[in-house]
Amino acid sequence: MKDIKSYIKNNKDRFIEELIDLLKIPSISADPAYKKDVIKTAETIKLSLEKVGCDKVEICETPGYPIVYGEKIIDSKLPTVLVYGHYDVQPADPIELWTSPPFEPVVKKTEIHPEGAIFARGACDDKGQMYMHVKALEYMTETNQLPCNVKFMIEGEEEVGSESLSWFVTRNQEKLANDVILISDTGMISNTQPSITTGLRGLSYVEVEVTGPNRDLHSGLYGGAVANPINILTKMIASLHDENNHITIPGFYDNVEELSKVERAEMAKAPFSLDNYKKALDIEAVYGEVGYTTNERNSIRPTLDVNGIWGGYTGEGAKTVIASKAFAKISMRLVPNQDWKEITELFKKHFETIAPKGVTVNVKPHHGGQGYVTPIDNTGYLAANKAYTKTFGVPAIPQRSGGSIPIVALFEKELKSKIILMGFGLNSDAIHSPNEHFGIFNYLKGIETIPLFYQYFTEMSSK
Repeated sequence: MKDIKSYIKNNKDRFIEELIDLLKIPSISADPAYKKDVIKTAETIKLSLEKVGCDKVEICETPGYPIVYGEKIIDSKLPTVLVYGHYDVQPADPIELWTSPPFEPVVKKTEIHPEGAIFARGACDDKGQMYMHVKALEYMTETNQLPCNVKFMIEGEEEVGSESLSWFVTRNQEKLANDVILISDTGMISNTQPSITTGLRGLSYVEVEVTGPNRDLHSGLYGGAVANPINILTKMIASLHDENNHITIPGFYDNVEELSKVERAEMAKAPFSLDNYKKALDIEAVYGEVGYTTNERNSIRPTLDVNGIWGGYTGEGAKTVIASKAFAKISMRLVPNQDWKEITELFKKHFETIAPKGVTVNVKPHHGGQGYVTPIDNTGYLAANKAYTKTFGVPAIPQRSGGSIPIVALFEKELKSKIILMGFGLNSDAIHSPNEHFGIFNYLKGIETIPLFYQYFTEMSSK
């Protein structure tokens, strides 16, 4: 690729300004109050794809939020890369913990990002990383260096389960036909050591409700005589792990793959400082399943975590009540071979079984998805590794991620393509948290690296 660094240098300020404008739109798919903003973001992405040279761009209606589809077909005999991304973002709560408003992007320098980082909800997940691909296409079309065909599929429901995406993919297989799928919705080890995500965990997300008496009760008149749903719920949740932090749901581990010592040793080669990890989180000690390292616990092992819990009186001052109901939201991160629907059913059956008399339990499944593993000897992986090596000066390390992108397994099943996860974010970028940010170095390095993937993938595919 000729003059790519010069092109980025000459257009750096514009690239940053365009991303900032995109980040100003609060496209929160989980909250219906932001529906107009989600739709506005889809329309903005459509215009961006048209400006950078896509010959065909359309907003495709679905049962939920629309999918933006674009394509640049230069020769049907050449390989086709399908780029996936999402334009919706997580809610920004708790707002009070942000150091700047979540939808008023600002650039700040940090210890990890001395060149500056853009602070805003969606900066890294996934608007910033998705927009790298738009700008990479701009470079290739403007300089007449696009070596193959490209298609874009940008959705607006990733943060709420991608239900409409499954509907869309199964109905548009010919439109979406490709030779490889490229996704940047993951991270890498550091700004000096790139990595390629080769595995993702699956997900099962449920909400539980425990009901006791038919109304809130006076804790003096009824305390000790009637089951307290909050007390019961906390005991039930506590029982879901044993003393070794092993999940106690019967059958939960039946299909969990145990990695060999050799594979675990390869994973351990990735640079990692436990002291820095604890310092970054301001904790004295790590916590997790006995017998596994921190990096193994958050990547190759399944987990169960409470994401929210509430009930009773939580306002100012005191109100002495026994709540009628208590609630919790619980997510389980799953490893490949664990079926999320089966795990959801196992959880439901177990949680209902351990409920004592005096309360009733309702388990409401929300959404989920399968885990995924990609081999490191396929053409897409090799092309990505070569691209990273060119721009970073060192080869990428294959790494399994603790995160979930539920639609990745769906893509391989329906479109029969391998998925390459070229992420440029860092673990410190606070995705899903207050003060989410994306380094300017990372944003521009993604724009520099992606065109090289196209070049190398095309070259390798023709051999």
